[in-house]
Amino acid sequence: MFKKIHSIVRMIPKGKVSTYGAVARAAGFPGAARQVVWALRGTSGLPWQRVVAAGGRIALPGEAGFDQRMRLETEGVLFSGSRVRMAECEFVFPQSRPKSRLARYTAKAKTNTTASKSRSAAKKKRARPKSR
Repeated sequence: MFKKIHSIVRMIPKGKVSTYGAVARAAGFPGAARQVVWALRGTSGLPWQRVVAAGGRIALPGEAGFDQRMRLETEGVLFSGSRVRMAECEFVFPQSRPKSRLARYTAKAKTNTTASKSRSAAKKKRARPKSR
């Protein structure tokens, strides 16, 4: 899990940021924002400063939060008060875009059709000839 998260964080370019939740979704673990925090803890060589809390908030306390802000400002990330301007600076992962309702419906229909076909084929295989 952590290796996948690390590879996703490396994708974020200089001057852009992403949220813990978006990184988790892009890595294939929706709802695992806290695990992203754990994956970034104590790592070296990763651009950890490019991952912020929801809404562009820097969640790290004290000196670590100040260090994160200074690193981001050095990279050209824009701030509005204490938050990153996500409209201009958010990096959107290609695979994390939500599917349209139609795409979700057709994908679900295909899955259900395939499953029902395989179930009926299995039933036919198991069927015994009738004895007279």
